[in-house]
Amino acid sequence: MRWWGVITLFVIVAISYIDRINISVLITDPAFLAHVGLAREDRLSQGLLATAFMVGYGVSSVVLTPLAAALLGVRRSLLVGLMLWGVVTFLSPALDSFGLLLASRVLLGVSEGPVFALASAYIKAHFESRENGKPNSFVNMGTGLGLAIGFPLVGYLLATHDWQTSFHVLGVINIVLGIPLVLAFVHMPRRVEAGSAKAPSASAALAQVGHMVRGALQTRHLMLVTLLTSAFLAYLWGSSNWLPSYLKDARGFSLREMGWLASLPQYATVVAVLVGGFIIDRIPRRSVPLMFVYCSVGVALAVGIAIETDHRYLAAYSLVAANFCWGLMSPAIPSTVQHFSRPEHVASGYGVVNGVGSLVAGFMPALMGSVIAHAATPRAGFLAGFGALIGTQAVVLLCGLVLWLRERAAERAGAEEGLVA
Repeated sequence: MRWWGVITLFVIVAISYIDRINISVLITDPAFLAHVGLAREDRLSQGLLATAFMVGYGVSSVVLTPLAAALLGVRRSLLVGLMLWGVVTFLSPALDSFGLLLASRVLLGVSEGPVFALASAYIKAHFESRENGKPNSFVNMGTGLGLAIGFPLVGYLLATHDWQTSFHVLGVINIVLGIPLVLAFVHMPRRVEAGSAKAPSASAALAQVGHMVRGALQTRHLMLVTLLTSAFLAYLWGSSNWLPSYLKDARGFSLREMGWLASLPQYATVVAVLVGGFIIDRIPRRSVPLMFVYCSVGVALAVGIAIETDHRYLAAYSLVAANFCWGLMSPAIPSTVQHFSRPEHVASGYGVVNGVGSLVAGFMPALMGSVIAHAATPRAGFLAGFGALIGTQAVVLLCGLVLWLRERAAERAGAEEGLVA
C-alpha cells in the first residue's frame, strides 16, 4: 500500500506541472497575449508570468510547509492544495488583465508550494534511507511526465479549441483525478499523523512550527544543498518555460511540431529520473554527490551543442540529451535532504531547500526573457538566453564537488575516532 501512495504522489506532481507550464505554451498564441494586454515582443513580461508562479511557490514551500505539516498533516494538506489550485486554474480565463493573471499565478504557486515537501515526508515515513532512491525517483518522474504530457496537450487544446479551454480542462483534472486518488491511497503511519489529528491550539501549532523550522535549519549542509538546488531548478524553469517559444521562433518549427518536440526532452527526463533512482540505491551513500558533478557536465555540453549547431533537429535532440542528464541527478536532491535530516524535520528541511531553491530559480525565466528581448534578433536572443543555462550547471558541479569532499572528510574523521576508541 505504501507504493500506491507513491504512485498517487507521482500523478499529483505530474498534473501540477501541467498547470505550471500552461502559460509557456499560451504565450505563443496572439489571442491570449491580446487578452491580457501583452505584446509578442514583450519577452520580459511573458517571463514574469512564470517567475510570479515561482515566487509564490518558493515562499509557500518555506512558510506554509511547516504550518501544513503541523496543523493538517500530509493527507489533508494535499487535499486542500488540490482543491485550491484546481479552482484557481479553472477561473483564470475570467482574468482580463496582466496584473490579475500575474496575481493568479502567485496564488497558484502558493497552493502548490508544499507538494514536494509533503511527498518527501511521506517517503521518509514509509521507506528507510537505504531504499528511498526508487520512491524518490518515481515521484520526481512526475515532473518530466507532467511536462511531456503538458506541452502537446496544451498545444492540442490551443490548436483545436481556444486558450480558455486549456485552463478549464486542467482545473477539472486537478479536482476530479487528484482528490479521489489522495483519499484512496495516501495514508500516513499512525505515529506520524497522531499529532496533526489532535487539532492543536494556535499557540501549540506555532510552537510546533517553530520547533520544526529550527530542526530544519539544523539539517547538515543545508546552505550548500539549497544553493545546489537553486541552480538545479534554474535549468528546469528556464528551459521548460522558454522551450516552446525557442522551438517555434528561433528554430522555425510549426505549432504542431513544437508540441511533440517540446515533449521529447520531458520523456527523456522521466526515463532518466527512474534510472537515477536505481543508481542511487546501488552506489555508496558517500558517492551520491558525484552524480551532480558528472551529470552537470553532460547538461552543459548538450546545451552548448544546441546553441552552436545550425541544424534545427540536432538542436532539438541535443536538448533531449541535456534533459536526460538533468533527470539522472534529480532523485539525488530529495535523497540527500532525507539523509541529512532527522525524520521529524524532513518535511520542513525539504521545504526550506525546495522553497528557497524555487524562489531563486523562479527568476530565471524573467532573466532569460530580458536577454531574449535585448538581442538584435529573436534567434540570437534565444540562443543567448539558453546559453545562460550553462552557467547554472557550473554552480551545480561546484556544489556537488564540495559536498562530496565534505562527506569524505566526515567519513575519515568518523573512522579515525573509531580507531582511537
